Amino acid sequence: MKRWIVAIAGLTCLLGPGALYSFSLFSAPLTAAFGWNPSDVTWAFALANLFLAVGGILGGALSDRFGPRFVAIAGIALWAGGNALCSTLSGSHSILAFYAFYGVMGGIGCGMAYVSAVSAVIKWFPRARGFGGGFVIMGFGLGSFIYNAIVKPSAAFATISTDTQTYGAAKAAAFAQHTFFDSAQNLMSASSLSAFMSIFVLSAGAFAVLGIVAAFFLSNPPPAEAALAIASQRQFTVREMVGDPRFYVLWAMLFLNIFGGITVISNMVSIIREITDMSATSAAGFYGLLALFNGVGRFAWGWLSDRLSRRVTFAMIFGGQAIAFFALDSTKNTAVLAISIGVLLLCYGGGFGVMPAFNADFFGTKHFGANYGVQLSAWGLAAVFGTFFISTMKALSGSYLGVMQPVSIALLVAMFFPLIIESAKKLGDQEPAPVTLTA
Repeated sequence: MKRWIVAIAGLTCLLGPGALYSFSLFSAPLTAAFGWNPSDVTWAFALANLFLAVGGILGGALSDRFGPRFVAIAGIALWAGGNALCSTLSGSHSILAFYAFYGVMGGIGCGMAYVSAVSAVIKWFPRARGFGGGFVIMGFGLGSFIYNAIVKPSAAFATISTDTQTYGAAKAAAFAQHTFFDSAQNLMSASSLSAFMSIFVLSAGAFAVLGIVAAFFLSNPPPAEAALAIASQRQFTVREMVGDPRFYVLWAMLFLNIFGGITVISNMVSIIREITDMSATSAAGFYGLLALFNGVGRFAWGWLSDRLSRRVTFAMIFGGQAIAFFALDSTKNTAVLAISIGVLLLCYGGGFGVMPAFNADFFGTKHFGANYGVQLSAWGLAAVFGTFFISTMKALSGSYLGVMQPVSIALLVAMFFPLIIESAKKLGDQEPAPVTLTA
């Protein structure tokens, strides 16, 4: 019973940080509110993911040493605090402040909450690590779906959407007529800006209350129970792990999985509009419904990896994403578009659901927080590289669709990565670690 309490608490704890994946809701409104360049706005999302990795490294080491509870609470406080401070932008209009509040402060908080919750739950499910890891990480994916479902129908979002569309139409008209576009004259009205900033304040309050209450239920297994799992396999320290070639294969797999998905997730609303000519509101609603697959995929693929093996499961994840990216590049059909995005999110989320168990299978759970925190550096670097890649391709081709085929090819090649790594033994089959007795 205790492990289910911890698992549900971990899932709930990650719902708030999971709203990070709803960033595309705000990318266009931020441009209309402050006149910022769209590519500059996207870099806030990239920075949040980069500093999520920093928070993962810091939080993982602290979680192993002091336990997951207060590390998760600190992470939630930073994430909520960063969102609350974003509401002060109406005075400064400073994109650097937005980078600091949302990208740096919020990103570090996300990483600390993420790794502490995952570390706790993985240790409670030693013989079903894919199931346990996928279950808790499902919270991060579902957070976006729930957040979209709450924010999009709100009166505040409806207000800012109207001004955002007006701003976009004025900019498009100026471009079509080859005339100068004065962004300052077309910015969001003061009342709309106030409504926009209120979303950040209310979100911060909800993140803090929900996350901190859930974090109080996080804990590691009792010492006797944890010792049995630890004694069943060799426990790698961070130094030992980074000296093992298998770590670099896993790192590359996580990097490629994130690079594939993150290149489009932060711009998905714009991509949908480019393919279908939907309005911003309709595209946000369309994507909001599909965001459910990002959460479900984490649990479904994690559970499947306990049965099929991590290697085969991850190869299937890469293959599914490759097909989805290829389909996105070659369709104008709304149904095909929905299926392609759904498969993409299902597989993208699945990579996160399987990888913690993959790491624990090879390197153990005693130092899992620190070990997996280091592996999350792949997340941060993939976010930066992916954002640079999609921004460059958009600038060169004038379309987001130019990234689809190159990413599809990269993911087809990535299918071989999990197949070249050795298969980890099941927990009960592993050679026990030496046990030492001290007085």
